Amino acid sequence: MYRPSRLSTAVTSLDEQILSKEYSKLEFHIPYSTFHTTTKSKALLNNSEMDQRVQEAVKNINVTELHEIFSSSWQSLGQGEQKSLSANFLLAALNHPLFLSQAFTEQGTYDLALQIFQAALAQLPSTVEHQADNAIRLKLFDLLVELQDFTEAANILSAYRFDENEDSPYYSTPDVKTDIYVKIAECFLHEDEIVEADTFVSKAGAAVQALSMMNSMNNNQNNNNNNDGGGALLDDDQEHLVSDEHNSIILRYKSAHARVLDKNRKFLSAASRYYDLSALGSQTDIIDADDLVEFLGRAATCAMLAPSSSQRQRILGMVYNDGRLGQLDSLAHFATHTSILSKMYREQVIRRDRDLIQFEDSLGDHQKAIMGDGLTIFQRALIEHNMVAVSRIYSSIYFEALGQLLGLSTEKTEKVASKMILDGSLKAYIDQVDGVICFEGGEDGQVKKLVEFDGAITSFCTQLNSVVDAVRQNA
Repeated sequence: MYRPSRLSTAVTSLDEQILSKEYSKLEFHIPYSTFHTTTKSKALLNNSEMDQRVQEAVKNINVTELHEIFSSSWQSLGQGEQKSLSANFLLAALNHPLFLSQAFTEQGTYDLALQIFQAALAQLPSTVEHQADNAIRLKLFDLLVELQDFTEAANILSAYRFDENEDSPYYSTPDVKTDIYVKIAECFLHEDEIVEADTFVSKAGAAVQALSMMNSMNNNQNNNNNNDGGGALLDDDQEHLVSDEHNSIILRYKSAHARVLDKNRKFLSAASRYYDLSALGSQTDIIDADDLVEFLGRAATCAMLAPSSSQRQRILGMVYNDGRLGQLDSLAHFATHTSILSKMYREQVIRRDRDLIQFEDSLGDHQKAIMGDGLTIFQRALIEHNMVAVSRIYSSIYFEALGQLLGLSTEKTEKVASKMILDGSLKAYIDQVDGVICFEGGEDGQVKKLVEFDGAITSFCTQLNSVVDAVRQNA
């Protein structure tokens, strides 16, 4: 006998070759025209009955029945019929005001409902009426986020359909794309799935560029229309509304980007972006004041974890000179940041004390990672900082004594110093024979700078006296 699924496919696609082949397998012969008509009628009837079952199950919110259909029964349909059935199901589910919420919140139905939508969304025609697939993805995303299933929410929304053709029903503007990509990235970040989050932050970055270009073109066009005295103009309230909406999306992207950099341990770049976000209070009122201080605290954390460099010192300086720095003391997870950052910016030697231990305890898991040299990220940053601080005090020091100051063995101290000299973060040279490191810019360097400064002052005073004498003579 024939297999229904293959015949259904053949009928749907009018594949006469397959129908003829299946017809030849019959144990008894009937006219081919009769076989063709009967098979087509059965297939259409089967599809119609299945669709009716789906509509009835959606109406009654019968999740068990729908799961049986989309996991088993619909296997008898051809691929085209499955796609049609999926599209009809999504439209019915979208139009039912209670289906989604009840299907996922009734006891024991969550997994079944999820499997139903996964199966239906995986088999869709090229276009679904009213873009019901995208609409369902958005509603499912909101529902799954509310139910704290962030990974599945991101996976559902990640297949949202976009089309670059403006005539396509799936065409989306840059602001919609940015919003979708950022939502997905935020969910992956919530579950510490950094690779996936990074992927969608990159996509959001491209959409943000397109959005910025679109805003720039719209502003230019609006200005031209205003100058010409014609054209449709946005009033101030409408323009402000559009601007705030786009700014909100862009700020969410910048926040997600900074968090991805932080999670990827690119602390210097993360610190810079966190600080930029914290400084937006004077430009917009979209971000709450508490969130601005939170960004400042994160900027301080990342700056202190970053490797020693002139750029790091610049960011430390911006945070140190920020008038809001003292507000971090009132937040438990930033309580010791002010004192430690101040010492780092002033290049003072930092010893292990209660504040330092509290700071380490406040770090996230990714910030406590042990690196290849056996040191944690902060231990390495602290050692490099103290190495620079020592170079401001001493012109030279034995590695044994330096190791005691840094809490390292003599061998480890020499390795750290060598690395810092090679990457340019420490100006010094090593005398391996005597086991000494000599700093450029220590006490000798400071004295040299003072002598040069005194010489410049003396030269200025001499020239000033000459000018005064010349004026007197001419008078």
